[in-house]
Amino acid sequence: MAALRRLTQTRRSPSERAALAGEAAADAAERALRETRPAPDGGQAAQTAAPEATEEQPAGPPVDHPHGAAFFDCDNTILQGAAVFYLGVGLYRRDFFNRRDVARFAWQQAWFRLRGAEDPDHIADAQSTALSLVAGKRTADLEAICEEIFEDIVAAKVWPGTRALVQMHLDAGQRVWLVTAAPVEVARIIARRLGMTGALGTVSEVVDGKYTGRLVGEMLHGPAKAEAVLALARREQLDLGRCAAYSDSANDIPMLSQVGHPFVVNPDGRLRKYARAHGWRVQDFRTGRKAARIGVPAAIGAGVLAGAAVAGMAALRRRRR
Repeated sequence: MAALRRLTQTRRSPSERAALAGEAAADAAERALRETRPAPDGGQAAQTAAPEATEEQPAGPPVDHPHGAAFFDCDNTILQGAAVFYLGVGLYRRDFFNRRDVARFAWQQAWFRLRGAEDPDHIADAQSTALSLVAGKRTADLEAICEEIFEDIVAAKVWPGTRALVQMHLDAGQRVWLVTAAPVEVARIIARRLGMTGALGTVSEVVDGKYTGRLVGEMLHGPAKAEAVLALARREQLDLGRCAAYSDSANDIPMLSQVGHPFVVNPDGRLRKYARAHGWRVQDFRTGRKAARIGVPAAIGAGVLAGAAVAGMAALRRRRR
């Protein structure tokens, strides 16, 4: 991290900042994954034990799957709304923000939900405000607060259709990653609640266990997400041609374009148009359709299709009871 810190404090071009943010996100994801991988003696690593499987938090897929993985955007793809705004409201309730700040966040969240598209200025504004207010705070304290904030939000705000897609990949034994501009502390919580392998998120600079109020590189947004996926693929020896990615935003076209199986979920206007022009599959869970009927190609693996069939049969049995 010392090298990353020096680079962060040096003036960089936009592409260099995006690459730095991607590398930082991949580094953080790899560290978290190492802590939960089985130790050489067959036990769990000493730092943190892997959580037990529960109905709310299913066990993750095998981390040694040789080829495929799936990458999911968060805002309006998995969550209804934007994670950073939920974080802002949660911090307000804990006296981190004033009423003017939370009113601004509420307007930005309403704009996002109504328009169905991200405004980079809104996202950057929320991120900048949060960074300034957590400067000097201990990372452990903020992580505990994030756990409290997102405990209920994840359960209430996840799109059921997208959650079914996540589970479909997990049931096939594939690694599944969340990729988001939200702080990595938030991203990990959401990913863990959904049973994902891990998360790539925005990394804040930390010195002596406290936030400095600066980012490592920049926010994990647009091209930075693509850089993070590339960096993680190198570390995890993933074949991106066998991987899938899901997003709602045209800002994620760089990430979607580098995998073999791009999928568009709840798209904004620009992404819908781009997807149609390039033959990408589109699914909109905002229309009230219940089933997650994206045609997953055989190249992703027969296990994915089998997982979907099992999920469908289970849902049918529940309705008949």
